Amino acid sequence: MDTIASLFSFITTPVSWIIVQFHKVYGALFGDDSGWAWGLSIVSLVVLIRICLIPLFVKQIKSTRNMQVLQPKMKAIQERYKNDKQRQSEEMMKLYKETGTNPLSSCLPILAQSPFFFALYHVLSSIASGKKIGAINQDLLDSARQAHIFGAPLAAKFTDSVEKVTSLDASLTDVRIVTAIMIVLMSASQFFTQRQLMTKNVDLTVKTPYMQQQKMLMYIFPVIFAVMGINFPVGVLVYWLTTNVWTMGQQMYVINQNPTPGSKAQDAYLQRVLKSVTSHGEVRGRTRRKMVKAIVAKGSDRNDIERKFITGLGKLGLAAQEDGTVAKSEAAVADAEGSQAHRRQQPKRQTKAKRQTAGPATAGAKATESEAAGSKTSLEKDAPQDSKPKSAGKSASGSSRQAKSGQRKGPQRPKHPSKK
Repeated sequence: MDTIASLFSFITTPVSWIIVQFHKVYGALFGDDSGWAWGLSIVSLVVLIRICLIPLFVKQIKSTRNMQVLQPKMKAIQERYKNDKQRQSEEMMKLYKETGTNPLSSCLPILAQSPFFFALYHVLSSIASGKKIGAINQDLLDSARQAHIFGAPLAAKFTDSVEKVTSLDASLTDVRIVTAIMIVLMSASQFFTQRQLMTKNVDLTVKTPYMQQQKMLMYIFPVIFAVMGINFPVGVLVYWLTTNVWTMGQQMYVINQNPTPGSKAQDAYLQRVLKSVTSHGEVRGRTRRKMVKAIVAKGSDRNDIERKFITGLGKLGLAAQEDGTVAKSEAAVADAEGSQAHRRQQPKRQTKAKRQTAGPATAGAKATESEAAGSKTSLEKDAPQDSKPKSAGKSASGSSRQAKSGQRKGPQRPKHPSKK
């Protein structure tokens, strides 16, 4: 362990120095030996690291969305070259290059955090063992060993023995209760972060194996964190819980302000924009104007949610402009009314009682019509033949012959005497 720590001293020394600097600030407020001073120092370390990783997080979002869009094309390539793996790989790399997508970008934040996580783990392990490391001298080492968070030392683990926990001036029950609560919160935050990503910020029109993989990770990652968490010191659990909460809040902000096209989050976002336009008559905010500008640029490639938004603007007598603003337009109103007029209207389904009531009435109406037709026929038969003109009888007989099916119109050829 000492050999590994010495090899990675280039990262453990900066991490320990940052913790010491934050400890000086919080120690002046809560006391040098307070668990809050050391705990908040670790939290501040997480915040500082995550702020530095924001550019990588933006790349992760873009890469994830590009991967979602490319899934149908990737699946087509796999089916087309399923017997030629080399050609399949070449086509995949060509597709990534054309679209500017890097599959590893989605893992960049985790990979970038790994060295800091490793360094903090070794710093806390050295504190538990009573060894100086990096910028932590003997005085700071003694102060850190006395620091407790809710009765659990920063360097204690769930799997520690009674003797080791006692040497840190704590009880095994307190350590296991605190670590168990932190592990549950850590796993729950990870699950909720992945779940809101899958349920709100995913294009529902794209059904690919990638979606199933993300759904599996939603359940696998919390289990991995729970299993690994029992071997983490309390200080590392504080670090990991803080970074999970940060990720969850960051994900919520992205979902609300920059949702994935075609997702439920985009529908909710555009409804908020439409409500704001209804109230103020304009698109307020640079982010919202940027979203409207992107929708206008798509033209006929808009999804159903975006078409719904454009139609909603048309009902208000407004049309989205290329710069993301809206302007009054009579043509937009006509288009909105035309789309409503041409919309197919489904017949309203009647209740069972109405159908039963309408049944006898309809049957009675049909019976009345048949009776009227029968009486009309009988009257025509009973009418005297002399009352009809002779010329009319001749024309009627001719018209009756023409009405027969299979006969030609006009004067008919006389039949041969032998066929009479």
